[in-house]
Amino acid sequence: MRIGYLVPQFPGQTHIFFWRELRALEQMGHRVQLLSTRMPPPGLIAHDWSQEAIARTIYLGQMKPHLAAKAAAALLPQGLLRWTLREGPGFARDVAMTLSAAQALRTLADSQQLDHVHVQSCGRAALIAALAHKLGGPGYSLTLHGPLSDYGPGQRFKWSGAKFATIITHKLLNEMREEMPQALPARLYVRPMGVDTETLKRETPYQPPVKGRPVRLFSCGRLNVVKGHQDLMSAVRQLLDQGVDVRLEIAGEDDAGGDGFRKELEAHLRKLRLQDHVKLLGAIDAGAVKAKLLEAHVFVLASWHEPLGVAYMEAMACGVPTIGTDAGGVRELIDDGRNGKLVAPKEPTQLARAIKELAQNPESAARFSAAGRAHVEAHFRSDLGAQTLIEGILSGDQNGGA
Repeated sequence: MRIGYLVPQFPGQTHIFFWRELRALEQMGHRVQLLSTRMPPPGLIAHDWSQEAIARTIYLGQMKPHLAAKAAAALLPQGLLRWTLREGPGFARDVAMTLSAAQALRTLADSQQLDHVHVQSCGRAALIAALAHKLGGPGYSLTLHGPLSDYGPGQRFKWSGAKFATIITHKLLNEMREEMPQALPARLYVRPMGVDTETLKRETPYQPPVKGRPVRLFSCGRLNVVKGHQDLMSAVRQLLDQGVDVRLEIAGEDDAGGDGFRKELEAHLRKLRLQDHVKLLGAIDAGAVKAKLLEAHVFVLASWHEPLGVAYMEAMACGVPTIGTDAGGVRELIDDGRNGKLVAPKEPTQLARAIKELAQNPESAARFSAAGRAHVEAHFRSDLGAQTLIEGILSGDQNGGA
């Protein structure tokens, strides 16, 4: 099949999942055309595959007034004005911003004979695909990666025209069914993001912390207040005050390429006098993330809200005992006490206690290492997402999925 694969601001620092899924689709024999709205800021382009991805990506986001005018003229007889009045001024603004890209996608789909477009978002990228379809372009599908409120206006328009959708957790699926049951496509699939378990694995057995040596902690996630890195730093301060020697490294960058929330984290680090114990690594590529995981005794991510968490999956795939927060859909990945540990978000004291317990209990650490790896290998492989996508495209008008 010939598939358009549309990802906003590709390739960003958290986009390794999309690259893996794309590779899995190609290994299945399908032709994939990478599409995006625009490139991310330079500081967020960190992967060793980024330049290859950029070279094969067509960017649709540059505004071209003549294309927008052509699209508007074609869409007005199809009820676009009615939808705009129904969905409100925010939707009207988004339509104006995406008409040009929608016309470009429609033309591209014709020239490359695309059979289908899959959108890894429910934001403006989804609107581009929906408008292109209204213009006579190919059918499209969506993936919901987080709460619908994160993705802007016009959701009924985007979802009602989709052939199918994948949703990463049962929690989000239930929320969608409550939010707008009449606008959902007939076929909905619960399919989590996945990781390459053949690449992310250990070659040597996991080694728990050794008494008298520093406990090596690793965290990975965008530098954003909701990721809770500041809470993890506060937990490290508590552990040090209790006599537990820990070293923490955090991989990731803020959305401004280092000029945003990173400044606040650096100030928090100095305030807690953690300069010798905590390092902010910035955006690093997937190989460097794997190396840090394999060196770590414990992986910790203290998110205030996490739809599911690819970073958790990567750590568990590498056999690193994992501590997360009971927030969002994380419970659908981490079974507390069986394959990892969950604590309440925004609770540095609970976090410090969980880290200390694992550091002082090598048997539990080794058990979480083995159980976490087995769980991800069975249920969260990246090729499962590619298989679900192809199933959705090939199913036509048949019902199925969730």
